[in-house]
Amino acid sequence: GVPFSEPMAEGPVIEAAHHRALKHGVTLSEVLKIAAEFRQKDANTPIILMGYLNPFECMGYEKFARAAQTAGVDGVIVVDLPPEEAGEWLVQLKAHQIDPIFLTAPTTTSARLQKICAVASGYLYYVSLKGVTGSSKLNTVDVTEKLAEIRQHTQLPIAVGFGIRDATSAANISKHADGVIVGTALVERIACFAGQSEILYQEVGTFIKELRESIDKV
Repeated sequence: GVPFSEPMAEGPVIEAAHHRALKHGVTLSEVLKIAAEFRQKDANTPIILMGYLNPFECMGYEKFARAAQTAGVDGVIVVDLPPEEAGEWLVQLKAHQIDPIFLTAPTTTSARLQKICAVASGYLYYVSLKGVTGSSKLNTVDVTEKLAEIRQHTQLPIAVGFGIRDATSAANISKHADGVIVGTALVERIACFAGQSEILYQEVGTFIKELRESIDKV
């Protein structure tokens, strides 16, 4: 297998998680095995993989797409792969019924949105702020305005990530977005209770339940 790449836009929590994964020899092949095990237990919940380009390049696009389809993966986000360079990647993913999910940002121009939306499927990931994962500088008004602009170019659902750390921020964003993406707040809890499986499952489960309930009330 191929080890994960170093992070690019990650805050300290996710960066530390990358290093833990490298230390323990986590590879893309291992991730696909985990996805396959999950899919055997749950036939309905979508599985989205997210990472940097190097592991996919090393494995090979066709080999990865075939293995991901077999594992039951529904979509893939490659953070550092722009649409201009994604030709063969798109061919292989679509041939294996996997959605290529692209990111947009506050700085994404209208012309670039057109390029992204022309090749994206599944949903769009809107990075809600300039900065790194784990930031607390989320501005809901700015997000709302940008989502309105993005919707002029696509009918795809839009999920918002970066800066969503609790039930309140998740509820606020869900008033305007089709989905919320929470990474750092979950990884913080996983790191805090590593090696304490029962407590870990309880803490993470409770946190996700709080997010779900807050969104459902909107």
